[in-house]
Amino acid sequence: MSTVTVMPTSLGGTRYKEVKEAMLAALTAQEWKGGEVIPSEKRLAERFGVSIGTLRKAIDELCAEKILIRHQGLGTFVAQHRRDRHFFRFFRVVRRDGERTYPAVTLVNFKKTKASALIAAKLGIESGARLFVFTNALALHGKVVVIDTVMLPEATFPDLTETMLRDRTDTLYNFYQDAFGINVTGTDERLRIARASELESELLKIDVASPVLEVERIAYSLNQKPVEYRLTRINTEEYEYIASKMKDGES
Repeated sequence: MSTVTVMPTSLGGTRYKEVKEAMLAALTAQEWKGGEVIPSEKRLAERFGVSIGTLRKAIDELCAEKILIRHQGLGTFVAQHRRDRHFFRFFRVVRRDGERTYPAVTLVNFKKTKASALIAAKLGIESGARLFVFTNALALHGKVVVIDTVMLPEATFPDLTETMLRDRTDTLYNFYQDAFGINVTGTDERLRIARASELESELLKIDVASPVLEVERIAYSLNQKPVEYRLTRINTEEYEYIASKMKDGES
C-alpha cells in the first residue's frame, strides 16, 4: 500500500493540527491497521517535517480520541476493538446492581434495502442508496435484554454477507475494522422512550407496545465519516443505560 505523505492545506489551525490530519489520512488509507504499531516519533517527525514536540501534540490528540493507544516501552498502536475492557466504551447497558457482562449475540435477520431520505441524511449518502440492514438480539445474564437494528451503506461495506456476520468471533466494531478497515472512533446518540414492536416483544418476552428505551446511534470513523446507523431497544426492567464519563484509563 502506498504511503500517504502529503501534508493537508492549512485551515487556519496550528501546525500540529495539520500533522494530525495527515496521520488521519494515513490511517484512513490503512497504512497502519488496527493493532499495529505506528512508526517512531523520530521517523514521523522527519516525514512531516516538524519537531518532535509538534508531532507529540498530534499524537496526544489522537490518543485522547482513542484512535491511537500508547503502550509504555512498546510504542504507540492503532486502537483495536477487542473483547476486553475497551468494549464497554460503546456498550453501556448495565444491570441495576452494577454488574457488567458481555452479551451473547444472536443474528435475527439480514436483508438488503434502499435508504430512505431520512436514513440517507444521517449516513451522508444519497436517498435510495443500497443498505444492509440486520437485527441482533443481545442476551445478558441468560436473558435477551437488547435488540439492535443496524443499517450499513453497501458502498462502505462491500460484499458483506449474512454468513460473515453470523460467523464473526469478536465485537461488531472489531469486525468492521478487521474485515473492512473501518475504525469506529466515536458515536452520536439520542435517547427516547418507544414502544416494543411485535418482533421485539417476542424476543424481549414483554407485551407488544410495552415501553422500552430507544437509543438512536450514528457511529463515525476517522474524519467524522458516518458509517453506521443503529436503533437499539432496551428492556430496562432490570437494566440501565449508563452514559456517564469514564475515568482515565477506562473505556
